[in-house]
Amino acid sequence: MVSEVLLLLPSELQRVLGKLPAHVLDKLEEIRIREGRPLEVGYGGGFGFAGEAGALSGDPDMAYKPGSDICRKLLERITNHSLYAMEEELRRGYITVAGGHRIGLAGRTVLEGGAVRGLRDVSGFNIRIARDISGVADAVLPGLINRPGRTVRSALIVAPPQQGKTTMIRDLARSVSYGRWRHPEAAKWPGRKVGIVDERSEIAACVRGVPTFDVGPRTDVIDACPKAEGMMMMLRSMSPELLVADEIGRPEDADAIREASHAGVAVIATAHAADLAEARGRPVLRRLLEEGAFDLLVELRRTPAGLSHRIIPATGERAVRPSAREPTGGLSRAEDGVRYPTGGPP
Repeated sequence: MVSEVLLLLPSELQRVLGKLPAHVLDKLEEIRIREGRPLEVGYGGGFGFAGEAGALSGDPDMAYKPGSDICRKLLERITNHSLYAMEEELRRGYITVAGGHRIGLAGRTVLEGGAVRGLRDVSGFNIRIARDISGVADAVLPGLINRPGRTVRSALIVAPPQQGKTTMIRDLARSVSYGRWRHPEAAKWPGRKVGIVDERSEIAACVRGVPTFDVGPRTDVIDACPKAEGMMMMLRSMSPELLVADEIGRPEDADAIREASHAGVAVIATAHAADLAEARGRPVLRRLLEEGAFDLLVELRRTPAGLSHRIIPATGERAVRPSAREPTGGLSRAEDGVRYPTGGPP
């Protein structure tokens, strides 16, 4: 994954970043490139500034500082030398490249009628490195089981940025599609038809409409499509039993989720929020939770020892206690729905 990203970069940046220590490259999450300012990398939940010799430091004065020529070359590479063809991506402020890696952009906005039409003078890039990790959903999926329907219940997964939400829903979609339920009562259940609406091309990392990540044998993907429209297209044409979408929050997203709920289709979606209380602070999410569009809410947390989670009813009345123990993929101990890394609570 990291090698794919490095090949996108101008040779000057490749030389600097290629000298980073192996343990940093293995855990690389973000590369932040700002014109005339320190080159920053995020890895393993931390960050550092990269010097020309590949040394990491907390001192920005010791860092390599890419100039305007390097930023221009990078923009040309990620847009295939055609800013016009990427006009919509520039308007949204990010570009997704092959492999599901998303590059956020910062610069001067171009306004038309008071609305943002695009970006010019791009001087900041945030390259977020996508990683496909199988098994991260093993501890969560049993808590989402819908026994009468022999499938999953609708769930909203919340966490702050960079806590693993997209990786989680990709693995959930894959597991449901394969029928890997990780629960003894569901051992003979078949896989279900899954529809992924991948607005940012991060979940399935499609290239020309074909997923490059394994999202399961019974999974269909609508790529680079606004979530609300994509969910309605899936409902009309692909008869999914589970819809999966990332980063909901707009009123039109909520309307599509309501339609899925009324059609008896389960929805697993993510949203930016630290917990149930914060999710309720967002009007669109609060209404969905109050209306019962989601049965469960999953709070994710990254800790130094791994990923933990808590599953609670969307009403927040009490935590969900799993009815049986199951493989946890490196996470152990369940208390009121909380999965802690081996060794107990953080």
